[in-house]
Amino acid sequence: MGLSVTYKILKDHLVDGELIPGKEIGIKIDQTLTQDATGTMAYLQFEAMNIPEVKTEISVSYVDHNTLQMGFENADDHKYLQTMNANYGIYYSKAGNGICHQVHLERFGRPGATLLGSDSHTPTGGGIGMIAIGAGGLDVAVAMGGGAFYLTAPKVINIELKGKLRPWVSAKDVILKVLEILSTKGNVGYVVEYTGEGIKTLSVPERATITNMGAELGVTTSIFPSDDITREFLEAQGRENLWMELLPDDDAAYDKKIEIDLSTLEPLIACPHSPDNIKKIKELKGMKIDQVAIGSCTNSSYKDLMTVAAILKGKKVHPEVSLIVAPGSKQVFEMIAKNGSLADIIAAGARIMESACGFCIGSGQAPVTNGVSLRTNNRNFEGRSGTTNASVYLVSPEVAALSAIEGKLVDPLEIDSSLYPEIKMPDKFYIDDSLIIPPSKTKVEIFRGPNIGQPPYTDPLADEITGVIGLKTGDKITTDHIMPAGQRLKYRSNIPEYAKYVFENIDPEFASRTLSNKKNGIYTAIVGGESYGQGSSREHAAICPMYLGVRIVMAKSFERIHSGNLINFGIIPLVFKNKEDYDKINQNDPFVARDLIKTIKENLTVKIEIAGKIYDFELLATERQRKILLAGGLLNYTKNSMA
Repeated sequence: MGLSVTYKILKDHLVDGELIPGKEIGIKIDQTLTQDATGTMAYLQFEAMNIPEVKTEISVSYVDHNTLQMGFENADDHKYLQTMNANYGIYYSKAGNGICHQVHLERFGRPGATLLGSDSHTPTGGGIGMIAIGAGGLDVAVAMGGGAFYLTAPKVINIELKGKLRPWVSAKDVILKVLEILSTKGNVGYVVEYTGEGIKTLSVPERATITNMGAELGVTTSIFPSDDITREFLEAQGRENLWMELLPDDDAAYDKKIEIDLSTLEPLIACPHSPDNIKKIKELKGMKIDQVAIGSCTNSSYKDLMTVAAILKGKKVHPEVSLIVAPGSKQVFEMIAKNGSLADIIAAGARIMESACGFCIGSGQAPVTNGVSLRTNNRNFEGRSGTTNASVYLVSPEVAALSAIEGKLVDPLEIDSSLYPEIKMPDKFYIDDSLIIPPSKTKVEIFRGPNIGQPPYTDPLADEITGVIGLKTGDKITTDHIMPAGQRLKYRSNIPEYAKYVFENIDPEFASRTLSNKKNGIYTAIVGGESYGQGSSREHAAICPMYLGVRIVMAKSFERIHSGNLINFGIIPLVFKNKEDYDKINQNDPFVARDLIKTIKENLTVKIEIAGKIYDFELLATERQRKILLAGGLLNYTKNSMA
């Protein structure tokens, strides 16, 4: 059997293990990216490894999350990043240059390369034919130091696209359809690879919209082939020398196949509070809305905003609607400013935000109490917008712009198709990389403000852990549930301070109660349901609980990135062997786990006594991950290996 695009790239980068689905492999990482919310800790961890400079082809540090400088913390941390990056061979993309995924696609991504990013939406790079994977910051730090990235050799889902999208139907509707089919859970260990005649009708930014939001599926990554469409995009970016054709073999092997006829799709909407709660727009048309937010790494490309500008031109935003527009990069911002499209957006009554993550991560523009917000971003988790009782719906830029004018949800298929603005990709993008600061040729003094702490170390695994069930949760607990984003992100480099907000919106007393127990020698376990830890790659959702004294998480199932992060910081992720046992365990039950060193070393069933009864759990970890747990985390393991 021939090879898929996925396996061609993995084969070229394999440094450890066998390319057999389900087996652990180590791959060489060509490029890394970080953003300031997760990158600060990643670089502190990199410094702790005592490696003189990065060993990747290119590593880029982006400032795009914490750009609101309310207090000194964010500004100080950004100065730390710039000075640290200068010393270690890392490019620094300043605040204002744009969202990491958008900028990396435009200026750094290349077909056939591997990209590891400390952000769950790193798979955006799959739109240009990369194996682009989101991971915890510590994994990225190890990769920057030349270490392999370890993952399970994936199974591959082939989604064959046929036909062509009708006017008013967009790439956003494609990925919403895929989410409707596959949902947000049950896809761990898979890669989604798109093929078929239909891909030839999609530009690179449209492909990137699809791979970006593929992160919500819980898959390792998503990828498109590199073809003539890819070449044209790179030529327009002045980077045609990096193009290579990368197509699947005619007899490529896939583990599952799904066919989607693009010509039959219609506008879709993800309803609160999950990206896979999909309905057809026509089912909800006429719903009154309070806010529309257009942007994020999913839908802020040149094509997206030119389409929005064309829809808004000569129109006015409904008086009861607040319209927010955020270009994804400085490049996009300047281009729509130079051609007059930005003026059309402003004239319609939109509020223009800087090129940053902003509203998508709950950093500003929170909706009104009980408000309805239409957004073009990728997540609508409860409370993520900054307003706990708001209802956030995810739609395409076309639906968002039309609805902003009418003050209610509009079904665009009721509009004459001849009015649809067909936007052509530019022959040349405007290129100005002046906000990307290259590494320094001489050493500079690293700035360390009072918000900068130390990377947290854990002790080697104890043979016996005694404690209490500190929290019992339901299904689909996200990393936002565990570690709130928004205004709390400014504490990302100060673990003792950030840890005060663990599970803040679920159990406000959890942090103080758990830390008090730790001081008294009582450790904590958490019980979760299905898909525990979905969403952001935020490793603080493991670091901060570890700091408080959490040593075990028991769940019906885990999402890939969070499970890896737990192991990286010495927390044992255990899966119920009998899912019915979940109902028998209660918060505040005492527990004791014995013989852990032998059990984990020999990969035995983990037996934990909870409230006097023995329960069986499975540790879904590779041999290498079990060694990491025994060492007390990846930082200890890496330093021991280097020594």
